[in-house]
Amino acid sequence: MLSSGMVSDQIWDDIRPRGSSIPASLAIIALCIIVSIAMAVNPWAVRGYLSLNPALVESRPWTLVTHIFVHADIGHLFWNMLALFFFGTELERRVGERNFLLIFFASGIFGGIIEMLVATGYMMGASGAIMGVMGALAIIAPEIRVIIFPIPIPIGIPLAIALLAFLDLYYQISLRGADGIGHMAHLAGLLAGLFFGQSFGRRRRYY
Repeated sequence: MLSSGMVSDQIWDDIRPRGSSIPASLAIIALCIIVSIAMAVNPWAVRGYLSLNPALVESRPWTLVTHIFVHADIGHLFWNMLALFFFGTELERRVGERNFLLIFFASGIFGGIIEMLVATGYMMGASGAIMGVMGALAIIAPEIRVIIFPIPIPIGIPLAIALLAFLDLYYQISLRGADGIGHMAHLAGLLAGLFFGQSFGRRRRYY
């Protein structure tokens, strides 16, 4: 959840690119929901042709992108889309649609590639891409404050992502993927986002 410095009441007008009917961040949310509905109808087809699998990626290279839109269950979808709604719309408002899409997809793809180095089987979810979005925001807008459960008070987004990175690293080392969560994808996505955030700098330009 986000607090001060985040999306205003004018969110729709603030983040909608000129000439576009819907912000890219919200279009991604809609697409993830549609894919999840398809997953409920035909899980075998969606998982097989859209999820990322190291054994199949050479024959299905598109899955480097499409796995971002696939989610394992309603909880996985809900929490990722909630984070994308707050963080994604704010980043898009600050850097523009094109740069937002670059950060989101580059972080998600890089996260998927790194996760394939340590895991097998089907991989899915937008978490790596969202961690990239958060990483970019931590550099571009470090004044943003967020609430991370179970911490009851808002903390700065740089501290928040540091805590999340620590947890991902801890669980990756201790569980080695036994929990079914792509911790390396999260960490790699975050690193990509930090790189892009540093590249853009602490810009104050709004689109």
